[in-house]
Amino acid sequence: MPAQVGKRYMAASGAELIVTKGSDGTLQDGDTPLNIKEDGPPATGAGTGAVVLGKRYASADGAVEALCIKPGALDLRYNGEPMELMQPKVLPSAD
Repeated sequence: MPAQVGKRYMAASGAELIVTKGSDGTLQDGDTPLNIKEDGPPATGAGTGAVVLGKRYASADGAVEALCIKPGALDLRYNGEPMELMQPKVLPSAD
């Protein structure tokens, strides 16, 4: 299932992500594909890591980005490769 922009994905632990940049690959919790929220959470998942509320994650190749909207245990991967925490965006001064 491709990672679709604007869709909410759930892990077995209850963690939720919203895709902000999509691609044809699959978001996974370890080896288990994440489900779109309307389909309900998958029955199993690795859940060895954790995602943090409000943090953005990106695939190593930059093809997919996701925002955590509900924290939980999740070994977040894209096509089997671990996703990495993105650095916060630097906003211009309001002076």
